[in-house]
Amino acid sequence: MLGQKVWLITGTSSGFGRRLVGLALARGDRVIATARTLSKIEDFPKHPDLHLMKLDVNASTEEIKARIDHAARVWHGIDVLVNNAGNGLPALLEEGGASHMLRQFQTNLFGTFNVCNAALPHMRKKRNGTVVVIGSRSAWRPEIRGLGFYASSKAAVHAMSETLALELKPFNIRVLLVEPGAFRTENIYSHQWDCSNPIPDYDEQRADGSVNFSKPAGRQPGDPDKAMSIVVDVVKGEGCAAGREWPLYLVLGRDAEADIRYKCAKVLKHLDDWNDVVRGVDIA
Repeated sequence: MLGQKVWLITGTSSGFGRRLVGLALARGDRVIATARTLSKIEDFPKHPDLHLMKLDVNASTEEIKARIDHAARVWHGIDVLVNNAGNGLPALLEEGGASHMLRQFQTNLFGTFNVCNAALPHMRKKRNGTVVVIGSRSAWRPEIRGLGFYASSKAAVHAMSETLALELKPFNIRVLLVEPGAFRTENIYSHQWDCSNPIPDYDEQRADGSVNFSKPAGRQPGDPDKAMSIVVDVVKGEGCAAGREWPLYLVLGRDAEADIRYKCAKVLKHLDDWNDVVRGVDIA
């Protein structure tokens, strides 16, 4: 990835996305910073290599394509796409129901999918590019009340990214699946717990979950500036990534590491404990 690259980053009004904008610019690259509401990113310092653009990942497929096509004309292409826009909609699964699940998947999965599909023709044309997808350790640790919708959407994002990496390899387009733990970013707990469909049997779980949901705010162990600096390193092959092979996965945070190791050990234990059953169903 030599030379000045053009980054398109979604969800830059706060959190990881906002930090990536400054970090990519500081490395000498160009950035198209997008947000659902343009006024929320107009406070970025003026910079000749920064272009601000409104982009709602929940818009129609056609509108997203039109916005991405416009972005690609700004500096004649898109070299790095960062799918960062997303949200978390806490609720108990039965109480939230399918409508809540659809809302969660619309932003985190279908929004990411539409943005990818709109940007990929521009990368395929150049036979070069990088797609960064911000996943979550919650895909590995869904056993937290209220996070079932969010964890499910991120698990789907992870699976999609793994398939995408295979399908894009012939075009020299790389995929980086970032799997962060808990980081001290803004607005991560901005969505209130959904209590619109209370089921009495869940009263205790709902009360416990809604009280504990935002307790980690301000006490998360991860430094978002360090994390996004590493993302830029990996994309550009610099710093901690210099001389290393391209990683499909980028796990960030000791908590994320612990959750992934725990899930892998749990599944491996199942395979060992039930090995006779697992292997006993094959045709002789």
